[in-house]
Amino acid sequence: PKCGFPMAGGRMGYEYRSEASLFGLPLVHIASGVDPSTGRPRIAKGIIAIGNIAVGGLAIGGLSFGVISFGGLALGLVALGGAAIGLLLALGGLATGLVAIGGGAIGYYALGGGAWGVHPLGGNYQDPQAVEFFKRYLGPWIDQFQQAGRR
Repeated sequence: PKCGFPMAGGRMGYEYRSEASLFGLPLVHIASGVDPSTGRPRIAKGIIAIGNIAVGGLAIGGLSFGVISFGGLALGLVALGGAAIGLLLALGGLATGLVAIGGGAIGYYALGGGAWGVHPLGGNYQDPQAVEFFKRYLGPWIDQFQQAGRR
């Protein structure tokens, strides 16, 4: 117990917290599995949080909440994941954010196979302002995307 070694054949999970902290949070917190004292899933909370459920500045996990968030379901200022919800930027299979890029993208500026928003650029609609916005950052790739959309 408390040493980080998996218990009961690994079914209980793993937990590591760095001794270094910032703003009262561990610099690194890695947690997976179930907390044996509560029977609930462990949640990684730290500046860098990694786990099945992760909350932090940089959060990486199946379900992640963070300033920068990577995961199956990622929520954050910048989110990257299968389903990504980002206040500024979202990249994922389904992406929702101010700028959203994904298979399905919903945002003020949206780029994807299906794109919905104020300025969408997708297989379903190509807004000229979205073309100019995305060209600034993605350059010639946008020309290829537009040509594929016209086929």
